Amino acid sequence: MRYYFAPMEGLTDSIYRRLHHKYFPGVDAYYMPFLSPTVHRQLTPREARELPYADSTGFRAVPQLLTKVSEDFLWAAEQCKERGYDEVNLNLGCPSGTVVAKGKGSGMLRDLESLDRFLDAIFAKAVLPVSVKTRLGIASAEEFPAILEVLNRYPIQELTIHPRVRTAFYKGSVHMDSFRYCLEHSKNSLCYNGNLCTRREIETFSRQFPQVGAVMLGRGLIADPGMLTPGGSTVASLEAFYDELMDAYVREFGGARNAMFRLKENWRFTVGMFDDHEKLRKRLLKTTDIGEFRSITHEILHTLPLRSELQYDW
Repeated sequence: MRYYFAPMEGLTDSIYRRLHHKYFPGVDAYYMPFLSPTVHRQLTPREARELPYADSTGFRAVPQLLTKVSEDFLWAAEQCKERGYDEVNLNLGCPSGTVVAKGKGSGMLRDLESLDRFLDAIFAKAVLPVSVKTRLGIASAEEFPAILEVLNRYPIQELTIHPRVRTAFYKGSVHMDSFRYCLEHSKNSLCYNGNLCTRREIETFSRQFPQVGAVMLGRGLIADPGMLTPGGSTVASLEAFYDELMDAYVREFGGARNAMFRLKENWRFTVGMFDDHEKLRKRLLKTTDIGEFRSITHEILHTLPLRSELQYDW
């Protein structure tokens, strides 16, 4: 089984990926939060930082592109190749309202004729293998067979299925019947993404679907960074990881306040690794003082029992 870290905007940036790999090996590839190329044909300073040269990272990462314009996609793929990457990923899954309103991300699933033309153009000229991450449709899983029919026309490097529709965002049950349909009818190799948040859930999935060679993990791996590491997450590894992450973000953002707010998003998930965390969680998310934030995170680490497996309610 291959394990991929899902692209999560505001969470799995280049700093996070580097330090996660340092403290918690076991991820086979990190998929980057999307780059959205434009007609200006130039990487912004931030985009350049988030797309470091591949040989400088020490682990495999895959850039993800978000666009509905084939020329923009092809230009960005060229930039990725020049920086040493061996694959680009097309985002057909982002459910954000602003993204969908522009006809990008899962918004591309609304017009299959346009999607077909786009795919035809990029696969005719792409300089790198193209993988795809998609949802089942906009509002109904019944849309998926027609979507898959279009996707089957192209030599997709790997097709990642998040078996929810756009309107579900990340809530509710996943449509495993649609994933089974994809297993039976897809002409491309598959990766599964959705509601695999613990090692036990991954093992159960693997027994049910032994023909699937890869899974993509998101919130569960944010919450339990050592899920894939021998020995799992420990208090010592979590403390070292989050302390160095805080220091790196302080340097990156030029101050502690923005660094603290970035890490609150991580800790919002990670507190689920600890028993009796609710009071400290509320204090942590409420504080605006960096000293208090550090104190609370260390209190969580050193006074609350660490669970052997994540408990979550999303």
